[in-house]
Amino acid sequence: MTGSKSSQGVSPQPGRLRIGRRYRAGRLDGPYDAIVIGSGIGGLTTAALLSDQGKKVLVLEQHYTAGGFTHAYDRHGYEWDVGVHYIGDVGEHPTMTRRLFDFISGGRLQWAPMDSTYDRICLGDNQYDLVAGRQAFVTELSRRFPGEQQAIEAYLQRVMAVAAAMPLITLEKLLPRWCSPVLNLYKKIRWPAYLNKTTYDVLRELTDNEELIAVLTGQWGDNGMTPQSGSFIIHALIAKHYLHGGYYPIGGSSQFAETIIPQIQKSGGEVFTYARVDTLLLDGKRVTGVRMADGTEILAPAVISNAGVFNTFEKLLPQSAADAAGYLGHLREVRPSMSHLCLYIGLQKTAAELGLPKTNYWLYPSADYEGDFATYLENPQAEIPLVYISFPSAKDPSFEQRYPGRATIEIVAPAKFAWFEHWKGEAWGKRGDEYEALKQQFSERLLEHLYRHFPQLRGQIDYSELSTPLSTRYFCEYQRGEIYGLDHDPARFTRNWLRPKTRIKGLYLTGQDIMSCGVAGALFAGLVTAQSLLGWKRGGALMMRIFGGKSANNSGIKSEVEVSEKSDQQLEA
Repeated sequence: MTGSKSSQGVSPQPGRLRIGRRYRAGRLDGPYDAIVIGSGIGGLTTAALLSDQGKKVLVLEQHYTAGGFTHAYDRHGYEWDVGVHYIGDVGEHPTMTRRLFDFISGGRLQWAPMDSTYDRICLGDNQYDLVAGRQAFVTELSRRFPGEQQAIEAYLQRVMAVAAAMPLITLEKLLPRWCSPVLNLYKKIRWPAYLNKTTYDVLRELTDNEELIAVLTGQWGDNGMTPQSGSFIIHALIAKHYLHGGYYPIGGSSQFAETIIPQIQKSGGEVFTYARVDTLLLDGKRVTGVRMADGTEILAPAVISNAGVFNTFEKLLPQSAADAAGYLGHLREVRPSMSHLCLYIGLQKTAAELGLPKTNYWLYPSADYEGDFATYLENPQAEIPLVYISFPSAKDPSFEQRYPGRATIEIVAPAKFAWFEHWKGEAWGKRGDEYEALKQQFSERLLEHLYRHFPQLRGQIDYSELSTPLSTRYFCEYQRGEIYGLDHDPARFTRNWLRPKTRIKGLYLTGQDIMSCGVAGALFAGLVTAQSLLGWKRGGALMMRIFGGKSANNSGIKSEVEVSEKSDQQLEA
């Protein structure tokens, strides 16, 4: 930790935001129909949907609070989210994302819109706005890039083509593996070739204006891969997700777990914290439950891992079983995603008094994302290639009621796990002066980026602390400090083993590794996993209830696209 109020050596004590019930073996109330390992949004969604169908589900979370990357924490009179900086597709119009959130939260999860400029892309001294609404988006960028409107329109057409392809990508994760050759042939014939290219290659087919390409791909930090290495599919999903603006959960990101857990409890289920799973139990070739770190064995006919594929197959599942099923070989095909730094800042004035916006700032030294990023990874003293600034207290209209006279800021930047690996065996908060000095250096560099764009904040900071990849490793159990699970390169969406039902009976996967990164990606992974467990008849009926007669097929996705077009018409009016 680093800041004006020292916290070095302080143990990670939970404050007000302790969501979930503390695990004790004596508090178990089985038998359970399913066990979920990890309380990220994928695990909570799966559990809530199974609970709706009368299943008694036990969710086990090793952290002191539930929510995974959607949890919040408070310290020294401030509160921050750790991963929910903004959410798209949750406005008043009934998109699939909004309907699913409403269903699993019992309608209690509420949203506040950000500014119409939800993202501001800063390339050196030049600033460009991404504005909510398709027509407004095109109009603003066409104004900044005269003569490029046709390219911008064509870009959005390709973004929507990815949305139209997602039903088949999702369906493939539910169909038997023997269907894959037929589906692959269909995709080869019917899908445009650009779906399997990098984002940069797709954009270069539309324009040679490198500055425009940089602006259109300026959200690459949302998936952790530069445009020249990341899949266009994940880029398009993210771009469409925010096309009609960003939103923030009213009450902060802790509201995800706070509103979803009661739905899990309705059928007798529970969410336990401080609940570390040691290993999966096997009876022959079938997973039958889990053994906890305290030695307690809990049985269930289905175990759902929301811990990520590396943790699942390298740590939780006995290695002989993982190897026999081919998963150790599969893990050599994929890589952990980007790790990061996050500077959490507290100020003793309100967001309004400080002039903080509801707009995210993306700061880049130049349009050469690939070159700047490569230079930084080789030399951490080089210019930081991406600095993302979020203002959660400005986005949440309830923040001032809960924390009068205060405001918060979060600054995120990429980092290399190897820079901090030397201290991975040391206890949290007790990693020594050298580690704290390194954190202080990064903190000061990040603050200078903040002051450059918000000079009025110099001298206003009351408290700050920096998280590193070791913080992610400690609190979220990602072994390399990765924030987005697996890398989203073009091959990512061809890995048909990344599906909810594993080759090991009784074992299922959920979370961002089986769909895509981010809260929305993990949310729909939870839906797909529940469908896989419930079967077509029961799961289909559930989706009919959630989506008002639109299941997760082509008509459902078109419905969401049509809602987006209707939103444009209303914005224009």
